[in-house]
Amino acid sequence: MDTPENVEDAIEILQQLGLKEYEARCFVGLARVNTGTAKKLSEITEVPRTRVYDAIRVLEAQGLVEIQHSSPQQFRAVPLDEAAETLRDQYEERVERLHNALDTVEIVDEEEESPVQQIWAISGRDAIENRTGELIDKATDEIVLVVGDESLLTEGLVDTLNAVDDDIDLIVGALSESLQDQVEAAVPGATTFVSGLEWLRGEELVDDETAIGRLLLVNRSTILVSSILSDSKEEQAIFGEGFGNGLVVISRRLMAQGLVPARDPQ
Repeated sequence: MDTPENVEDAIEILQQLGLKEYEARCFVGLARVNTGTAKKLSEITEVPRTRVYDAIRVLEAQGLVEIQHSSPQQFRAVPLDEAAETLRDQYEERVERLHNALDTVEIVDEEEESPVQQIWAISGRDAIENRTGELIDKATDEIVLVVGDESLLTEGLVDTLNAVDDDIDLIVGALSESLQDQVEAAVPGATTFVSGLEWLRGEELVDDETAIGRLLLVNRSTILVSSILSDSKEEQAIFGEGFGNGLVVISRRLMAQGLVPARDPQ
């Protein structure tokens, strides 16, 4: 449905992908009509007519708009799937260039020795899932993961778990038998159990409290613990490294309580 909210959302996303405001407005405007002149586009987008031509030239150069050199000129957006693929390619190229640039910058203040105990904070579900995948990829001996929210069993996490080497112990805890069944079906190589950590459920939490999202213990030396805010559903996490880290020691004991004797895969 074409609503002002959808239009503004699309414009905002295009700006986040690198287009300037007038360029984004013109592209969204053309996506709403079959073809349009500069005059018509100016009327539906509120972009000054003289600026429409500048925006169209940029959009054409990026492969997002086609021009018919008639009098007056006619413009149209390329098919949506084609535009999405073009924008995706451009975005991935920029991310790759950023990675290569940052990978080669000079380190100006490198510590001679890393501290044994490190505790860091990170926010955002995408960022936390990426960190989860990175920690799992670094595992050499054992991975213990307790999923505290069904929504966290994403396709990306499933793919990461299924890519774990066979010689690494992979143990995944779930909050319920139904979620355990989902884990077993999605990750057949994992040893699963129903967690005894009832406080993970968050069913009796008051409005201003949070629920635990995920617990990850890698090689018994690195731990990641995330929480999900009850109102916004935003995920936040802390993670610690170092075998002597107090956070790791405490989390190991809490997770061991989840592996009750009747369910302990060990």
